[in-house]
Amino acid sequence: MGRQVLMERQHHAQSASGTLIVSLMAGYSIVYMDKNMISTAIIPIADQYGLDPGQTGTIMSAFFLGYTLTLIFSGWLADRFGSKPVLMGSMMLIGIFSFLFGFANGLPFFILIRFLAGMGHGGYPPSCSKAIAENFPQERRTFVQALILSTSGIGGILAFTLGANLISSNWHVAYSVLGACYLVACVLILIFVPGTPRKAVAGKVEHIEADAAAAASQEPKVGVWELLKNRNVLALFLALLFLNILLYGTMSWMPSYVTKTFNLSISQAGILLAVNAVFSTVATIFSGQLLSKLFLGREKQAIVGSTVITSVLVIVFLFLQNVWLSLACMILISCFAVLAFTGMFTWPHKIMDSHLIGSAIGITSTGGTIGGFLAPVISGYLVKAAGGSFFWAFSFLALMSLLSGLVVLTVKVKQE
Repeated sequence: MGRQVLMERQHHAQSASGTLIVSLMAGYSIVYMDKNMISTAIIPIADQYGLDPGQTGTIMSAFFLGYTLTLIFSGWLADRFGSKPVLMGSMMLIGIFSFLFGFANGLPFFILIRFLAGMGHGGYPPSCSKAIAENFPQERRTFVQALILSTSGIGGILAFTLGANLISSNWHVAYSVLGACYLVACVLILIFVPGTPRKAVAGKVEHIEADAAAAASQEPKVGVWELLKNRNVLALFLALLFLNILLYGTMSWMPSYVTKTFNLSISQAGILLAVNAVFSTVATIFSGQLLSKLFLGREKQAIVGSTVITSVLVIVFLFLQNVWLSLACMILISCFAVLAFTGMFTWPHKIMDSHLIGSAIGITSTGGTIGGFLAPVISGYLVKAAGGSFFWAFSFLALMSLLSGLVVLTVKVKQE
């Protein structure tokens, strides 16, 4: 009888874990759909309002400025009040501003709405990582985090198929649909993300309720300021900053680059980029397996090697004039870049205390969003200064990948 009850509890725990992961993945998918959609939507927006590359780059960068300003505070909120309220608040805010973006009609309005949407986005990564730390044992967190990060590819697929087709028809309607998707994700979080943290240990589910305060009182008291002085946190902050300049630089300008270079329509470019996103999704899931098994304890080697290879591939990509070779190179860039990103993003789960994971992810992710803020505007002005050529912009992005790997070399872990 007791064994049957235990088996039922284990089954319930596994089911609850599955719905939790699906809910978090749904939210992240829409987040990444949003990040990718703007790079396609900016093409008809620029044509309609006569915007140059510098101005369109500023619109895309405004999002990351708002994102950057809220990440650390959102991580603190998740650590203080739990993940669920921050996750829901984030989804609701972005949904509202996505609707409003569809009604934007000028450069100042575009910049303002994307800035406010970015502030909403800032709540999702740290609170999502906090939800993982609250509900999964440490040995599963890297895989679960990598699985959820694979939604970057799913979001890309949605952006370059559904999003691109809606944008080519009417970009205003596209953002109304996006806003509705955010609200659906919010409902899923409301239903399936536990309000009370639970830890899955050795197949059992332990609910933390009355003893939470006592356990918290025994944990070392380390504040955000101490984390800001932590060598590893600062190293990952800078590494993600440089890597995200590469990631968001290519994300922001790839639709414009392929449509111009190969004379493609938005829908045709969307198909190529959707294919790339499929491989990116698979690569992110596979990265979680590699980092949990083959490169366990050797994350540094995996990350540094990936950043060097990515840098070389970006330079090769610039000289390819065949659309299919360019697509193949683009896929390889995505695969190695997501391995590096997944390694950096999941590393705090292995080298930081779980009760501070929200704040730690908030700080390191802030570096990434600063990179996201800098990438579109710097690349945009480099394209403008080069008379429309992407050579110097992409060369700059390749250099950023190299710098990211060099910074990772400074991370110190106990095993070393």
